[in-house]
Amino acid sequence: MLDIRRIRQEPELINAALQRRNPTLSVDPILALDVERRKLLQEEETLRSERNQLTKQVAELKKNGHDATEPLAQSKAVGDRIKRIEQEKEALDHQQNTLLLTIPNIPLDSTPTGSSAEENRVIKTWGDDFKSRTLANPKPHWEIGDHLGILDFERGVKVAKSRFSVYRGVGSQLARGLVGLMLDLHAHHGYEEILPPYLVNRAAMQGTGQLPKFEEDMFKTAQDDLFLIPTAEVPLTNLYRDELLEEAALPVQLTAYTPCFRREAGSAGQDTRGLIRQHQFDKVELVMLIHPAQAAAAHEKLIADAERVLQVLELPYRLLELCTGDLGFGAARCVDIEVWMPAQGVYREISSCSYFGDFQARRANLKYRDRETGKPTYLHTLNGSGLAVGRTIAAILENYQAHDNEVIVPAALKPYLRNNPEVLRCLDDACPVA
Repeated sequence: MLDIRRIRQEPELINAALQRRNPTLSVDPILALDVERRKLLQEEETLRSERNQLTKQVAELKKNGHDATEPLAQSKAVGDRIKRIEQEKEALDHQQNTLLLTIPNIPLDSTPTGSSAEENRVIKTWGDDFKSRTLANPKPHWEIGDHLGILDFERGVKVAKSRFSVYRGVGSQLARGLVGLMLDLHAHHGYEEILPPYLVNRAAMQGTGQLPKFEEDMFKTAQDDLFLIPTAEVPLTNLYRDELLEEAALPVQLTAYTPCFRREAGSAGQDTRGLIRQHQFDKVELVMLIHPAQAAAAHEKLIADAERVLQVLELPYRLLELCTGDLGFGAARCVDIEVWMPAQGVYREISSCSYFGDFQARRANLKYRDRETGKPTYLHTLNGSGLAVGRTIAAILENYQAHDNEVIVPAALKPYLRNNPEVLRCLDDACPVA
């Protein structure tokens, strides 16, 4: 959420920054409500002063035995007007807050201006040498997974609906092993492992920016007004909602494995085959709550920690600096990590590492006590996938294909699988681990 005081002080600057995202965005309607509210505040202050004078006048008249009927009537009329102003202010506050919740974050000056994903900038590539191990005509991961008997898309549809899948046997081991590998790496890099609830309340979803804008994309339990989490970012960031942390406790670095649930209402027909865009998927998340002065360094650390997973798995990837037109709703800056998918001949997003400034902190009331001033101050937040498990499996299957219908197991992953296997292979319609 944007700071209303800053909107008052720098409306032209805020509008110019927002219009780098979308030329139609403006805080002018919020300012109009704010002007109306401040007029009411001034009127209320004048009326309260007038009522105080009338109260004194009534007391003086009664003390001297005089009739106080007229000032009493005037005082009642003033009081009635004050009550109406309070109701009008409450309505304006609600309107203003509703509008503020729909306005996206302001991009950093360093975020490149652009209107769409085509204008994102490649800032790094890694692992090009590993592309040479790929077969000349690699199969897509959904064919490999089906052939090995480790991915079952048909039965996922049968027990749920389209874009749900089943991992079987070694497929389940791959998912579980990757989660273990990722969590161990992140613990080594200073993150505290959390196992959070998979259902969260409306306040939590609003705190991280999923509500009200993206409610149609969420799975919801209507009876309890709870939401299945779209990402562990939601419960992790909200762990400290409405709390005041001491500065010495910063930075807070959290990691969690969770299933994630998204309707993906606006993405029908886009990458819906295989594991790339599912309604339910597994992910390991990284979240940081930091001192504002640590922002730049913390973002680079977050990106590097997510990259490290792909490096130990020896999967080629690239980093993209997202332009303003492709920036997520709450982000001020975002760097996407895209893994190489040889069967498709493209890079696919596997993590988005976002810096939010105090945008989420204002929504979730996340504060620390400044050591020098002693005053409560809004934290800054960051998060990123470390990584999406299904997409990592898809990348392994496509990048590690070998001849004779085999998939080599990445060396770093072998200790996390039963029997420390070298390859996955399918023989005589059975799919053991070799």
